[in-house]
Amino acid sequence: MPMPARDYAWLFTPGSTFRYESGTAGTLDVTAGGELWLPTGRVVACDPFVYLGQGDVEPFTVSVPPGRYRVDAAVATLTQPDEPPSDDPHLRVAAARLVIRDEPAARWEPALLPGQDTAALGEDEFYGYGVDAGTGCFYDAAADASFRDWSEGDEGPLWDAFENSDWSPGPHLVTAPDTGHTLAAFSSGWGDGCYPTWIGRTAAGEVTCFVTDFFVAPDPSDAEEPSGAAAATG
Repeated sequence: MPMPARDYAWLFTPGSTFRYESGTAGTLDVTAGGELWLPTGRVVACDPFVYLGQGDVEPFTVSVPPGRYRVDAAVATLTQPDEPPSDDPHLRVAAARLVIRDEPAARWEPALLPGQDTAALGEDEFYGYGVDAGTGCFYDAAADASFRDWSEGDEGPLWDAFENSDWSPGPHLVTAPDTGHTLAAFSSGWGDGCYPTWIGRTAAGEVTCFVTDFFVAPDPSDAEEPSGAAAATG
């Protein structure tokens, strides 16, 4: 069967901890990233330094009411055994979340693009977006044209957001100066790869959030270092 959803409530609970077999320990915290403007409610997730402004990334098939929605990230602080506190801790974004309703999710489903069918997935496979520049993001489909040329070279508002923060993992909320469209960007866990996005729903079926999982933190019951899973991007 396709890869199942994980325990994202635990992942976004400050103070949750995990440990790899190597002995490295992780402590999770939640970092706020401001409010993302979704003028149409059609959500896009991608690697912005590769795909932003190109016009070829489709939104997910599930949309939400237009509005402004909170973005945050589950950020893991990683430490070695007996390592003293550091002024420059090892931080990794374990997951990024776009909060539509501040309510617990009763169930999870994969966020799909047009033409994707979970029945076509094999054991532990998933649909996800490819990352080639160590970065992910959320934005509204109508905003894509506002971000043309943002991903080209070491300049522009997107680059500045990371550079001016000493390349902190984010989330970083950036605004297109001409249109006011916004984008929330963040580093992608261990870097390049393929990462799934999940949609949480209430018991009544209302969308609570979109969560992109970067496979940094294992499940609470799993002490092994995460090795990823098979992925499909088409």
